[in-house]
Amino acid sequence: MTDMSQPPALKVVGQRPIRPDGADKVTGRANFGADLRLPGMLTGRVKRSPHAHARILAIDTRAARALAGVKAVVTAADFPELEDIEFEAGEGAATLRALSENCMARHKVLYVGHALAAVAATSAEIAEAALALIEVRYEVLPHVLEVEAAMAPDAPLLHAQMFTKGVSPVPSVASNIAERKGQARGDAAAAMATAEIIIEGRYVTAPVHQGYLEPHACVAQAGADGQHHVWVSTQGHFAVRAMCAKLLGLGLSDLRVSAAEIGGGFGGKTTVYLEPVALALSRQAGRPVRMVMSRAETFEASGPTSATVSEVRLGAMRDGRIVAADITMKFQAGAFPGSPVGAACMAVMACYTIEHVSITGYDVVSNRPKVAAYRAPGAPMAAFAMESAIDELALRLEMDPIELRLKNAVKPGARAVYGATFREVAFVETLQAIQNHPHYRAPLGPNQGRGVAAGFWFNIGGESTAAVHVDEGGGATVVSSNPDIGGSRAALAMMAAETLGLPIARVRATIADTSAIGFSDLTGGSRVTFATGMAVVQAAQKIVADLKRRAALLWDCPADKVEWTGGAAFCTDPGHDHKPLSLKDIAAKSAKTGGPISASAAINAQGAGPGFAVHLVDIELDPLTGRSTVLRYTAAQDVGRAIHPSYVEGQIQGGVAQGVGWALNEAYVYDDQGRLLNPGFLDYRMPVACDLPMIDTILIESAPNSRHPYGAKGVGEAPIVPPLPAVACALSHIVGRRLTELPLSPPKLLEALDAAAG
Repeated sequence: MTDMSQPPALKVVGQRPIRPDGADKVTGRANFGADLRLPGMLTGRVKRSPHAHARILAIDTRAARALAGVKAVVTAADFPELEDIEFEAGEGAATLRALSENCMARHKVLYVGHALAAVAATSAEIAEAALALIEVRYEVLPHVLEVEAAMAPDAPLLHAQMFTKGVSPVPSVASNIAERKGQARGDAAAAMATAEIIIEGRYVTAPVHQGYLEPHACVAQAGADGQHHVWVSTQGHFAVRAMCAKLLGLGLSDLRVSAAEIGGGFGGKTTVYLEPVALALSRQAGRPVRMVMSRAETFEASGPTSATVSEVRLGAMRDGRIVAADITMKFQAGAFPGSPVGAACMAVMACYTIEHVSITGYDVVSNRPKVAAYRAPGAPMAAFAMESAIDELALRLEMDPIELRLKNAVKPGARAVYGATFREVAFVETLQAIQNHPHYRAPLGPNQGRGVAAGFWFNIGGESTAAVHVDEGGGATVVSSNPDIGGSRAALAMMAAETLGLPIARVRATIADTSAIGFSDLTGGSRVTFATGMAVVQAAQKIVADLKRRAALLWDCPADKVEWTGGAAFCTDPGHDHKPLSLKDIAAKSAKTGGPISASAAINAQGAGPGFAVHLVDIELDPLTGRSTVLRYTAAQDVGRAIHPSYVEGQIQGGVAQGVGWALNEAYVYDDQGRLLNPGFLDYRMPVACDLPMIDTILIESAPNSRHPYGAKGVGEAPIVPPLPAVACALSHIVGRRLTELPLSPPKLLEALDAAAG
């Protein structure tokens, strides 16, 4: 449902056309990363470490190279040894050395599953046999998995040259704490001393997987002429090009990357694992190489999101006004630095106007896979801590939890702790939408609880390129620079259709490879509909201006007397009596007016509006088994303006499903040797359709983003933020004590029930 009807002037934006990729996907015709077949193609496989932490003494590949059918074998020796130079690697920064050594271990292995060597052979069976012939000698070292254990002074050290950034003076002793980040406003300590009520809590989350169904896959071909081509399922083929070029010492013009269809990513496909390895194998073999991770490899060797420990202290007055907050967050980064703790520090307080704040975050390495982005990176864990504390404060004050949030909610003109001034925001309206919904007043039964929580994501803009081409039949093609992971092809086509005045059926959207369109930042951060959409609209506006010029030529009419309305040109000069010219009419005569009708736009989009979400959930807890059943879920979100409402609703519902799984069941489980015990969907418990009710959505469109031509804000990240605390609050109310460690699996809930009873 929506709280604001679309303006009547919009004929396409706000409608619900069928998705352009739907038919191919449901019929199996869509081509994903593993579907490409090339003549002479080899199969690539990776040898991985069985140890969580060990020094590599020697790798002997001679027997593998001698095996019939093996065409290439690579180790770290086949890659340039790179320096610790900062580099944008997907949705986050890394160093070139860390990026390279995560793809292929050089001196040490740092987690079970760390790649050591790779082979390319004429069959999968030969490739697997070759891996078994590679002999590796290790010096096994002590390892550390948990974030606080890794922070201890006597913890096993992963990187001898890592000295904590962000502290003064610079430490002289190496540490697993890669960086200390912080933000502050006012005097939190002094304001805390004036508070009438203080809430304190420690909140823990486990590492969780993004849950994409398609594993990492690519095909790489190194040509004899020095031109390389990679076909890959990715959220950013320009990012893949940049990373592979750096890791292999290639020029950007020597590498072409094509984005296949993507079977889910959610942030997990914003970096590289197989791609540079496949290219190195192809260069050595002189043949194309296809590589696909198994499901176990995907879990063991690609990035989940961080495990975290957060400590929250809130100070408030008895009227509900929060006067101070002191928050410390410790994020596990995996084997190399780069957790999303910085984003967590920015997001944790963004929903509320609190004058005195101190926020500290730690980025900590440990012997787990290097973490990757996962939908609103860092924000769900931060919200779990903050919103749980807000709920606890509401209980202490005997105050309605939404009223407490309304009392402290950010409004237009508020300045966030991280520095941004909020413009068109509808957080208050989003809270009120939940407060006024019948769900909020519905009665609860025995062993049932209700939780409410808020969430925030910045949304971003950035660099995007797009082109619009008009064909001679009067249709249009939108050429995008971004892989479509959430409906962007439909949204971009709709915005082009709206601008050109065409029906959506006459506009198609395609995704070009890196050689056929200008640069674009990756698909992530909820940026594509906003940023690439702006580029599409600007290109379409250039088309409209050109169409008006061409109509003036055909009519011999002054150009300033031509208007474009409803997909046709009209001459407004009283001295001319011309029938309107449709786009099809003008396109049919393009040769007479200057040639093909085409335009492009390349922008660095600014002014992305932030997203706020408020969720409400009812849960029933079986006191005998500890099983939780989600009974009802309602999610409201400030979406600016929904370009394609069905896609927006789907984004919200998908975020809820992922967040509920994160809250109730999902977690990486390791043994004492650092081996992952649940590397597959049978043992890694994700919610399926029968685990969830219908998820009601409320699209708040009262604050469209004035910086976007159609008012769009990013919508993909915010929906995953509130479910963690909402679910935890609902179950806390049933149990009768605050639940502070996720996932809230049946054993934990039974333990909590026993503790509450005792």
